[in-house]
Amino acid sequence: MTDDAPRPLPEDKPLQFAGRTYQSRLLVGTGKYRDLAETGRAIEASGAEIVTVAVRRTNLGQNPDEPNLLDVINPERFTILPNTAGCYTARDAVRTCKLARELLDGHDLVKLEVLGEEKTLYPNMTETLVAAEELIRDGFQVMVYCSDDPLLAKRLEEMGCIAVMPLGAPIGSGLGIQNRYNIRLIVENANVPVLVDAGVGTASDASIAMELGCDGVLMNTAIAQARDPVRMARAMRLAIESGREAYLAGRMPKKMYASASSPIDGTFF
Repeated sequence: MTDDAPRPLPEDKPLQFAGRTYQSRLLVGTGKYRDLAETGRAIEASGAEIVTVAVRRTNLGQNPDEPNLLDVINPERFTILPNTAGCYTARDAVRTCKLARELLDGHDLVKLEVLGEEKTLYPNMTETLVAAEELIRDGFQVMVYCSDDPLLAKRLEEMGCIAVMPLGAPIGSGLGIQNRYNIRLIVENANVPVLVDAGVGTASDASIAMELGCDGVLMNTAIAQARDPVRMARAMRLAIESGREAYLAGRMPKKMYASASSPIDGTFF
């Protein structure tokens, strides 16, 4: 099917994870802010309902003498999504998820990421597959950060991951979505939610992800490192909403040549 071929309008399916439905399709992180107060204000402005937390880098109560993120992010209001940022082996990732489950009273929804090396922070897919299999077997609900390889994304879905999260560009790069074709293939072949994770730099990047048919976008640096994080959080919320609406509306066909906005038929002279 080419870009010029007409397509049926997509179905407006709700966003669901682990049996819960969410209104916001923007998921946000908690790192790189100036302080916890700014973190709270930005998350509030984003409208996000799911907040991801790097368990190895964030105090969730394991250090009682330090500021606790849960003081500004109420777990009764937000879904806390522990992630395994900073893990470079399947073993470390699995151990981190188990620690998060203990800290959060049996919470089993996690974001798995196993990194390959520090320069690019690309996912190590071999270790990711090993970790995903073990976590699923242990009863975790796994949302997985992965490469933009459609075959590997499908394999993770078939293993039992409840969402696949291909990178748009390297983590923290702000380069935007570099391989739209692969993201679109992943979306077209998936039966679980697809979320772009990493690489978003500004609101237009988030809109593009949604216009490609992604179910949501997860971001951190694009908001936290903006000169005005709270305003950027609002911009991202609106970008997600407008991109989703554009996707559901169905864009006009692309054409090689001009087509007059006003029809010629019926002109008076």
